[in-house]
Amino acid sequence: MNVVNVINEINSQTEQGITEVYLVACGGSLVDMYPAKYFLESEAKKVVTGLYTANEFVHATPKRLNQDSLVIVCSHGGNTAESVNAAKVAKEHSAHTIGLTHNKDAALNEHSDYVFLYEWGEDSDVKNNPMAIILQLVVEVLNATEGYSDYEAFQSGIEKINGIIKKGEQQVADRTKEFAEKYKDEELFYVLSSGASYGHAYGFAICSLMEMQWLNAASIHSGEYFHGPFEVTDKETPFILLMNEGRTRALDERAKTFLLEYGEKVEIVDAKELGINTIADEVVEFFNPILFYSIMCVYRAALAEVRNHPLETRRYMGKVSY
Repeated sequence: MNVVNVINEINSQTEQGITEVYLVACGGSLVDMYPAKYFLESEAKKVVTGLYTANEFVHATPKRLNQDSLVIVCSHGGNTAESVNAAKVAKEHSAHTIGLTHNKDAALNEHSDYVFLYEWGEDSDVKNNPMAIILQLVVEVLNATEGYSDYEAFQSGIEKINGIIKKGEQQVADRTKEFAEKYKDEELFYVLSSGASYGHAYGFAICSLMEMQWLNAASIHSGEYFHGPFEVTDKETPFILLMNEGRTRALDERAKTFLLEYGEKVEIVDAKELGINTIADEVVEFFNPILFYSIMCVYRAALAEVRNHPLETRRYMGKVSY
């Protein structure tokens, strides 16, 4: 499935061009959509954006959903009931739908006009993973509807990011083991970031720590840290700061300065140190979360190993009725 062709075809089927993009999913798949939300809200002058957890999209469907809307739904297994229902609701409102899944037999496919079967696993190129594909889709929406002056710089970034990640994973390998040993007995973590990466701060908290490690965790936007959350900063509480390269770096640097003065258990993961600034300044901020996802997978794997708590372990998910 070709991203450019799909978006151009959808755009040609609308009356006014694509007027809004709704990004709909649950859990980790919703996290994968946050960079696309941030991109469109930052760069689009006319196209409206909405990010919805799937069941809310079903129960509180936006009234402007119409035949010129594009609804992108992502579900790894493709059978998450809330996500399948969201795609169905979108079709009932005559919207155009794109489904992303790793499962060629997914129920989601039945309600998707176009289906992207993405790659998954350590050997895959990240540009073929859901976060990057969804970001590419909305870049094409913007380019098709309004034009995007940094289009070529973005495409160059897509080609570079996988190599940056592979070097970054090697760079943090020893550090992640030290992190795991140091924090293996902690029961609470706060995860900070800003810009396009705030979604991954949220994702690392709810998926990697809460779901996969049964640890208490919460995400904090670096810009909001000083408007309440910094009052819990002390020498005993662990903080993880994902530092972006790009326009919102100043927010992360401000948080870093405070954390290093008043905190002690502070882990800083800096995209700049990991080499992301080989991507053009105009677009680099949109690639931070793609880098952070892969790097933080190394962190969570190290933590899981030292805690003897496999990442696949669940007590409720897929085991009881909910």
